[in-house]
Amino acid sequence: MGKPWLRALELLLLLGAWWARAGAPRCTYTFVLPPQKFTGAVCWSGPASTRAAPEAANASELSALRMRVGRHEALLRELQRLAAADGAVAGEVRALRKESRGLSARLGQLRAQLQHEAGPGAGLGSDLGAEPAAALALLGERVLNASAEAQRAAARFHQLDVKFRELAQLVTQQSSLIARLERLCPGGAGGQQQVLPPPPLVPVVPVRLVGSTNVTSRMLDPAPEPQRDQTQRQQEPLASPMPAGHPAVPTKPVGPWQDCAEAHQAGHEQSGVYELRLGRHVVSVWCEQQLEGGGWTVIQRRQDGSVNFFTTWQHYKAGFGRPDGEYWLGLEPVYQLTSRGDHELLVLLEDWGGRGARAHYDGFSLEPESDHYRLRLGQYHGDAGDSLSWHNDKPFSTVDRDRDSYSGKENSYSGWWYHACAHSNLNGVWHHGGHYRSRYQDGVYWAEFRGGAYSLRKAAMLIRPLKL
Repeated sequence: MGKPWLRALELLLLLGAWWARAGAPRCTYTFVLPPQKFTGAVCWSGPASTRAAPEAANASELSALRMRVGRHEALLRELQRLAAADGAVAGEVRALRKESRGLSARLGQLRAQLQHEAGPGAGLGSDLGAEPAAALALLGERVLNASAEAQRAAARFHQLDVKFRELAQLVTQQSSLIARLERLCPGGAGGQQQVLPPPPLVPVVPVRLVGSTNVTSRMLDPAPEPQRDQTQRQQEPLASPMPAGHPAVPTKPVGPWQDCAEAHQAGHEQSGVYELRLGRHVVSVWCEQQLEGGGWTVIQRRQDGSVNFFTTWQHYKAGFGRPDGEYWLGLEPVYQLTSRGDHELLVLLEDWGGRGARAHYDGFSLEPESDHYRLRLGQYHGDAGDSLSWHNDKPFSTVDRDRDSYSGKENSYSGWWYHACAHSNLNGVWHHGGHYRSRYQDGVYWAEFRGGAYSLRKAAMLIRPLKL
């Protein structure tokens, strides 16, 4: 009896399922089991009861799934963060690789260029092959050195270019003046004009600094010239006070004197060698007692090139040469003389044609050696032109003590009161014949008289106290 009942129940369930699949309206069935087979009634609920059990069963699973999904989302976010960081690192790595390839290429170019410039025997390949960083450091150092040298050369070139333009303009002005003066000056016998070669293109000084007045003068010539012809004697403004062919001898008057002016006031009117007391020393000087009232002490004379004026500070300080010929009295003796009172300076010049000129300054003195025998001058008068005022207030310079305003060595051939350049230098090289060609402007010149490219035949510097 039990088995057929179960079969019927199964058939009913199958039928219900078929109807459900066929779209028939859903129905709820309640089956009551026979009391003899069950201890109590068994109720089968329809779709509501069938849904409740699955929902109750899926709540814990859903919670677990939600927890898993939350963990997965957190892991996903972490992975996304790591992926972004890895992407940035990868980009930096790619940029570094690209930069490394560029640096490698540049290093190769520099290595090839440096090897090409250094040549096979420069020994630079071993440095480059040993260590690229060391090679780059060496290259950088050489580039810096070359750049600094190029800058210094450019600055020096600019200075020289400016100076060259200035001096070229001065050369043009002086050359035109010299040519005009030589056309106006008479030459040799027969009244023919003497045509002289043009002056060389050497640095010279301005043609005119201070206007001069036409004042007649006579030339001091205390020592004879053994090879002087009759024409030159006639053209010479002042004859030698000593007989021709005989050297000057000391007059040996009672002395020593304070200066030549004192000897002249004592009645000694003969020009010659006198002894003066200067401090603790007694020195021999040439006293010119017949020129413009006498009393002149000759402190410098050039006449035949027999004495080398290219010497040191100590020689210029103490003096050198012979007072009856070419000589330099000395900076210290001149300082001792001029420190006793106000003095005047007379500069006598003569060119190779026998023409003389004079420059007179109503004030002349030297500062002590502590101030490098700095020159102090007064006002100029004369017909030679003022070529010494440019040197006023300048210290004395020699080859071993250069104190001029110019950084070069163009003034290294003698001692003088040099400025940035020189408008006169009576201690220069005695060039025979007048116009000379030299790398430097180093002759015996007075720029206002025959120009800086003309070496004078004779020059003398004389001083005298203002109050006799």
